[in-house]
Amino acid sequence: MAPLPLHSRSSPHCPHVIAGATETHGGIGGGDERGDKSSVLSEAKKQLRLAGPLIAGSLMQYAVQTVSVMFVGHLGKAELAGAAVATSFAGVTGFSLLTGMASSLDTLCGQAFGAGQHRLLGVYKQRAMLVLFLASLPVAAVWACAGEILAACGMDPEVAAGAGRYVRWMIPALFAFGPLQSHARFLQAQKLVVPVMLSSGAAALCHPAVCWLLLRRLGLGSRGAALAEGVSYLANFAFLALYVWLSPSCKNTRAEFSVEAFRGIPGFMKLAVPSALMLCVGWWAFEVMMLLSGLLPNPKLEAAVLSICFNTNALAFMVATGLSAAISTRVSNELGAGRPQAARLATRVVRFLALCIGVSEGLVVVLVRNIWGRAYSRDKDVIKYTAKMMPFVAASIMLDCQQAVLQGVVRGCGEQKKGVFTNLAAYYLVGIPAAVIFAFVCHLRGIMGLWFGLLCGLAVQFFLLLAITMRINWDKEALKANDRVSVSTLPIDMASTDSIN
Repeated sequence: MAPLPLHSRSSPHCPHVIAGATETHGGIGGGDERGDKSSVLSEAKKQLRLAGPLIAGSLMQYAVQTVSVMFVGHLGKAELAGAAVATSFAGVTGFSLLTGMASSLDTLCGQAFGAGQHRLLGVYKQRAMLVLFLASLPVAAVWACAGEILAACGMDPEVAAGAGRYVRWMIPALFAFGPLQSHARFLQAQKLVVPVMLSSGAAALCHPAVCWLLLRRLGLGSRGAALAEGVSYLANFAFLALYVWLSPSCKNTRAEFSVEAFRGIPGFMKLAVPSALMLCVGWWAFEVMMLLSGLLPNPKLEAAVLSICFNTNALAFMVATGLSAAISTRVSNELGAGRPQAARLATRVVRFLALCIGVSEGLVVVLVRNIWGRAYSRDKDVIKYTAKMMPFVAASIMLDCQQAVLQGVVRGCGEQKKGVFTNLAAYYLVGIPAAVIFAFVCHLRGIMGLWFGLLCGLAVQFFLLLAITMRINWDKEALKANDRVSVSTLPIDMASTDSIN
């Protein structure tokens, strides 16, 4: 079928797309200085109102896995090692994949909501839940054999067995995680972020009690801690599903399950696969760095300090994650509504916010560098080494904050394929090779060389993403968003026409 001319498409927002080519917003072009400042401040408030609850929700979800591992840590060193390895294995092989695939809803639901095609959000959510369930099946099969896989890779048999047992009991968490992510993205696209925060908070607050009940009271040991994650994710999902079903805010966007969820799976996968790769490529690169630390002299010390650095970076990254989700929502909503210059303004504002937040977090890390290691260890060598690494961690936090929001812009536009190639080049053509050269050829002290390589990769990633966003044709992206929503509605319109005839 030939593409429909712009003026005949079904979306009622097509006129705004044409108008978006000439509209002006403060800080972009036109308007007096007072209007410019007003527009920028208004946009900053919108983004912070979105980012705040999302940051809190991310921290709460991060706390669930952390609390489970902490409970296991009281059972013994072998159990702790198994749980730590299992958590890393589950993140690399499962949770990263599902999170990445679910992030395609940032584009689809966000643009559909901006275009006023509210019913499509419910269809997209159902489609995502179906696809994520199917994707979870092979992942669950891999998790069932995790112990054997880790042992075959040369891991200590006791640790491999403990990790395999822990991962197998995390399989219920895997199947609860997909629907949870789908509902969270569905609500985020509608700017309904407070319920997401509250549900994550309630699950995190109850999680220690669930861990105690399963691990201590019922005597399940480390298996109880793993199972507790599934219980918490399921409770979180149930709360969000109940909210979607009962809340008047979702009256127009929730939809009863229908066969439409099956029709657009190939189109959904065109965004879901690049979205998953975009996230997984970076996630896997950090795991490669952790493996490389085991090849350094004094690997126990190097791996311990690198783990502290990664945890510190991950904690700070929660803020960047919330801001990235906020800008993804803002850009997709504005493009869907046919306001390309508003999306452009949002991109400029978020870059400034990311700069301020990244510098602030980096400064805090530098100021606490001499005491931060004590939160993780009493070993003087670990504390001293951690203090030396913190300035470099601060630099990575600042770069991470910038690249995270730029990736949010890319998701909002639906340009995930460009993000995949950018991340591949940054981490695997620059970051990891540079880390190997600095650490093993130039013999910079231990993980300092690895971290220098990581910084090189982050710098390349930032500049490539910046070049992509600077070259975005916002009017063209608005037209593409309209096309995406219009194509999604065509089967519905055609079915309606057939029934009338």
